[in-house]
Parts: sequence; C-alpha cells; structure tokens
Amino acid sequence: MAKEFSRTRRIAQQLQQELAQVLQRDMKDPRIGFVTVNDVDVSRDLSYAKVYVTFFEEDEKLVEQKVAALDAAAGYIRSLVAGRMKLRVMPELRFIYDSSLVEGMRMSNLVSRVISNDEAKQKQHGVETDAEQGDTKEEGDK
Repeated sequence: MAKEFSRTRRIAQQLQQELAQVLQRDMKDPRIGFVTVNDVDVSRDLSYAKVYVTFFEEDEKLVEQKVAALDAAAGYIRSLVAGRMKLRVMPELRFIYDSSLVEGMRMSNLVSRVISNDEAKQKQHGVETDAEQGDTKEEGDK
C-alpha cells in the first residue's frame, strides 16, 4: 500500500517553504523583485527540482529577465537552502514561470466584466419594460 505522503512530496513541500523564505529575506538582487513560489516538483532521485514561480508582471520580457536572474542565482539559492535543510543531496534548481495565477486573474476579470455587462443589459431592458408597462396603463386609463 502506498504511503499517503511520499518522501519526495514532503521534501518538495519543505523545499518550497525554504525557497520562499530565502527569496524573500536573503536575496538582494533588484532584478528579481517580488516572487511567489507556487509549487516545487522534485525528481524521484532528488537530483532535480522544478520550482514554479510567479511574478506580478505582465510584460513577457520582464518575466523572462526575472526567470533568467533566478536561473543565474540558482547555485547561490541552492547553497542557502542547503544550509537550512538536512539533506544528503540538495536538488539542482530549475526555475519555471507559472502563468496559471495570472491567467486565473485574467479569466476572473473577464467573467466579472461579462456579469456586469449582463446586469447593465438587464437593467436597461427592465427599465424599458417598466416604462412600456407604465405607458400601457396610462393609455388604458384614458
């Protein structure tokens, strides 16, 4: 029977927490700015870790520059995290931009816009319907 939480998943969770702290507190590179660590996938042999990050930037060039800055500092970040975690082998870090958060916000904005447009149309039709009913009553009263 499989364990509920595998060792690689536990290591990935701890690695995510440690990376988030290191990137917030210890990294002084202005090119990186504010970064969110969304998820970490660790290979079964613990040699590689894919780190999914998000920036609150919409410009693709800025995002690419920030990911490149993280990749350039991956060795330094790895050494900082290795000092915090007690692992025999520290995985090699690969940073990947995760656009799911930005896409989710974009989709949410689109849905909100459609809902507000529908409400505006309903109000407009509701006002016309009420006005037409008022005109009909007035004509019937005459």
